[in-house]
Amino acid sequence: MAQNIEGKVVVITGASSGLGEAAVRRLAADGAKIVIGARRLDKLEALVNTLSLGAGAAVKTDVTQPEQVQALVDRAIKLHGRIDVIINNAGLMPHSPLEKCRIDDWNRMIDVNLKGTLYGIAAGLPYMKAQKSGQIINVSSVAGHKVGPGGAVYSATKTAVRVISEGLRQEVKPYNIRSTVISPGAVQSELPESVTDADTAKTIQEFYDKYAIPADSFARAVVFAMSQPDDVDINEILFRPTAQLY
Repeated sequence: MAQNIEGKVVVITGASSGLGEAAVRRLAADGAKIVIGARRLDKLEALVNTLSLGAGAAVKTDVTQPEQVQALVDRAIKLHGRIDVIINNAGLMPHSPLEKCRIDDWNRMIDVNLKGTLYGIAAGLPYMKAQKSGQIINVSSVAGHKVGPGGAVYSATKTAVRVISEGLRQEVKPYNIRSTVISPGAVQSELPESVTDADTAKTIQEFYDKYAIPADSFARAVVFAMSQPDDVDINEILFRPTAQLY
């Protein structure tokens, strides 16, 4: 399943833990050249050292700052001369009922989940257009397909990621660029820790403790999408734990 990955230059945001870290480990094992970004530089550097990703492969990146996302992509160009894949993975999930009016949480989700994805596209797309090749992988969620109580804003941001990904798919046809959106269900990560509402946090953590599957499930989905022949574009992957009803 890992064919067509060795030697590819891959940029990953939100790479310090969870889904991003799992993707880094899997793609590194398959021979990709990886440049990783997240806010916690210490964790990134530890990952770089563990996997021998090379000097300069870790870039402190806050995806709410477009210039930092651009610097992350530019580092990949500086180190490897190209970018084959960008995985816009950074995200957070501070669920709460709308009636609690947690406006700061709403803004954080919009800034990270939605704008962060757009900034990743903006940083990588010009290079891919010039190359006439590349793949942009955006991370949505099961919540981008279905909304539940307490998750309205999160679902809105993840639905927007899906819509943007489909628009992107149609627009980049002249440049031989592939566009993929991956929508995971409950996968082991730090997402539950981003919930600031105490009542909601307890419910979410219990749900994840009961149902969440290992983060490598996401990494395998990434590998599947990336490893297809260049004339095959896997546009959307939706997966859940087998036991997850929602």
